[in-house]
Amino acid sequence: MSRLFEINLDDAGLPPPTPEIEQERKVAIFDLLEDNSFTLPKREDRLIPEGPYRLDLAIRERRLVFALETEAHDAAGEFHLSLGPFRQVVKDYFQICESYFDAVKTLPPSQIETIDMARRGIHNEGARVLQERLEGKADVDIDTARRLFTLICVLHFGG
Repeated sequence: MSRLFEINLDDAGLPPPTPEIEQERKVAIFDLLEDNSFTLPKREDRLIPEGPYRLDLAIRERRLVFALETEAHDAAGEFHLSLGPFRQVVKDYFQICESYFDAVKTLPPSQIETIDMARRGIHNEGARVLQERLEGKADVDIDTARRLFTLICVLHFGG
């Protein structure tokens, strides 16, 4: 099975992340590198290099760019996704995360748990949107999609 062995975020030109955003980024990359499933589907018109893959993730010209290379630095593919389908779920995710970080400071555990459940639900929705947008371009499992969605949010933070 193919997988990602390295992940690079192109955050050049973005404002510095908050400590919370930086922590989310580090955890998502660590978790992705520990366990992920990323497969490029076979194409009739061309040969697809086998993984594992290095992923460079960026936002350019209002598009999410996935650039993939093999371990030997051969280009494995590049695709661009419209950010439109992600805008609302990213906005909702940031709002619920802000509520969660505020709640942790002042609210009792039962209320924090309720907000965290809502946060996870929105995160799952973002992962589902990503899986739909990647259809025909790359196959990812739900855990990989969730972690990639976190990285998309990190890029959105400054974008």
